[in-house]
Amino acid sequence: MKFPASVLASVFLFVAETTAALYLSSTYRSAGDRMWQALTLLFSLLPCALVQLTLLFVHRDLSRDRPLVLLLHLLQLGPLFRCFEAFCIYCQSSHNEEPYVSITKKRQIPKNGLSEEIEKEVGQAEGKLFTHRSAFSRASVIQAFLGSAPQLTLQLYISVLQQHVTVGRCFLMTLSLLSIVYGALRCNILAIKIKYDEYEVKVKPLAYVCIFLWRSFEIATRVTVLVLFTSVLKTWVVAVILLNFFSFFLYPWILFWCSGSPFPENIEKALSRVGTTIVLCFLTLLYTGINMFCWSAVQLKIDNPELISKSQNWYRLLVYYMMRFIENATLLLLWYFFKTDIYMYVCAPLLVLQLLVGYCTAILFMLVFYQFFHPCKKLFSSSVSESFVAWIRCVCWACRRQKPPEPVGKSDTTSSSNRRETPSSSKVSLEPSQMLEADDLCSA
Repeated sequence: MKFPASVLASVFLFVAETTAALYLSSTYRSAGDRMWQALTLLFSLLPCALVQLTLLFVHRDLSRDRPLVLLLHLLQLGPLFRCFEAFCIYCQSSHNEEPYVSITKKRQIPKNGLSEEIEKEVGQAEGKLFTHRSAFSRASVIQAFLGSAPQLTLQLYISVLQQHVTVGRCFLMTLSLLSIVYGALRCNILAIKIKYDEYEVKVKPLAYVCIFLWRSFEIATRVTVLVLFTSVLKTWVVAVILLNFFSFFLYPWILFWCSGSPFPENIEKALSRVGTTIVLCFLTLLYTGINMFCWSAVQLKIDNPELISKSQNWYRLLVYYMMRFIENATLLLLWYFFKTDIYMYVCAPLLVLQLLVGYCTAILFMLVFYQFFHPCKKLFSSSVSESFVAWIRCVCWACRRQKPPEPVGKSDTTSSSNRRETPSSSKVSLEPSQMLEADDLCSA
């Protein structure tokens, strides 16, 4: 049975970030910064409550008689209890014999064009542990993009305004960035496993490293750009945030309404229509929060029974990164033209260049991942390099078609003049003996 390392990582980030946020809010209170204290607590406690609800929802504890578990979740101690329960299951699995097992069938990634089907026995303990991993993966994503991302943006904004970074604030920003990157990594792995559900997916360590670098550069540059723009144009940043929010929030619903599909009723049997609507709105809110900071590898599809699209839309990925790069470049240019005196000791052109190069570096690591380290790259119809070459050929072909052709009359005139000049020149040209006679006459 696989060691529950993801559960341990999720609980560590959750506890460490919450503790650091509570400590930092106490320092803001001592300094008299009530507004910073309130916002720090808000971005810390709100995702904590959402994490508790997620764990309860996945484990279906609301429909079971477990008052102690509900009390621990009310005391915000649910993740610690769930982690302890997962490790107890893992430690006892080697000592207890499974009375009932289920058989799952998975196909291997094709090798030399052949794909074998493997049957695997899954016991009750492994099934419970899988539920714990699934619950903590969802909780990590919620913690990352509904708590850690706003928290990182807030603390970096305070540091820019005060032109000073304390030890506690630096520690909290580091934990928040790690939490966001980890949540984005879980989104990538979840998208791969959903799309290739029939295959046995094994992610190699180099793939994790590549995803980690890709998401780190992408999220760090995005947060820095938003903070710089907010520090000089506080009013306009509201328009930027609202435009991003409504674009990503309404997009899945517009696709759902255009499809004409019936309202999904099979999300949870115990939920009413109102409860289903609330759950769908919450999922859309989470989807929006992810896309405001980085690319969401999981695409929300409301008319799908699993609520997740299994198709890999490369065109949507390309459009997202092109539009995001243009938006970041525009925000940086506006910051450059309207920057205030607090940036008098900052080399603004160099900072703009570094941030744009950092975002391009994130895109480079993404391409490297899909080209070399994707666990299911053998199932792709075409690789990244082949698609890039085909795109260059299409661009070159389009440029050639747009070239204006030479006038036909001009080319005919030129060719005819060449034909006329050729025989005349042959008539005028002298033979070597005639050239010698002419020289003798001239000398005489």
